[in-house]
Amino acid sequence: MESVDLDFWFLIRQGAISTYPLLLCSILMLGVVIERLYTLRGAVSGTTALTGELVPLLARGELGTAGDVVRRYRESPARRVYGDVLSAAPKAPLPMLESIADERQFEEVQGCGAYLWILGTIGSSAPFIGLFGTVVGIMRAFHAMRLTGTGGFGVVAGGISEALIATALGIAVGIVSLIFYNYLQNRVEQIDAALRIGSGRLLEAVAAARGANGAV
Repeated sequence: MESVDLDFWFLIRQGAISTYPLLLCSILMLGVVIERLYTLRGAVSGTTALTGELVPLLARGELGTAGDVVRRYRESPARRVYGDVLSAAPKAPLPMLESIADERQFEEVQGCGAYLWILGTIGSSAPFIGLFGTVVGIMRAFHAMRLTGTGGFGVVAGGISEALIATALGIAVGIVSLIFYNYLQNRVEQIDAALRIGSGRLLEAVAAARGANGAV
């Protein structure tokens, strides 16, 4: 029986019209995933921890101390949102503070979700790119068979087996991309929820401190 060459790079070269773009998509996907995982690391737990530190200070009216805690905290969505809220807290009324918190939360959540559209695009298009390569490969196999005048199941099966590597690679890239897209999208939603809950608690503490001091 004739041995079948399943060398990975050989198969990649055979389906170059689509496998090369799929390799580029996989590299781009990996870069986005690593960058987003690094950027979003500890955002939810950090928001919860920072909120727990600030609420008692704000409830006692210690805005200056709370501001120092935020400035010393590592760079994160919570630090940026809470920092803007506390900067305006000494003079701004509560409705304005709520507006500032909402605007900054929206900006941060949009930033957290940056580049996720790339994963979604790769996940939805990669299988079709692979299918295109498979169709082209099959057409090429039949064309070669017509030119040589040879046929039979063995000839057709060899060409189809080489062409199907494009579909297999496209499906694999699409599955991995969609898994990370859904995972990171869920992380963004968790960050959004943590920021909303934390900002609400901060504003409640500010309102309680102002009420205790007779301020509006």
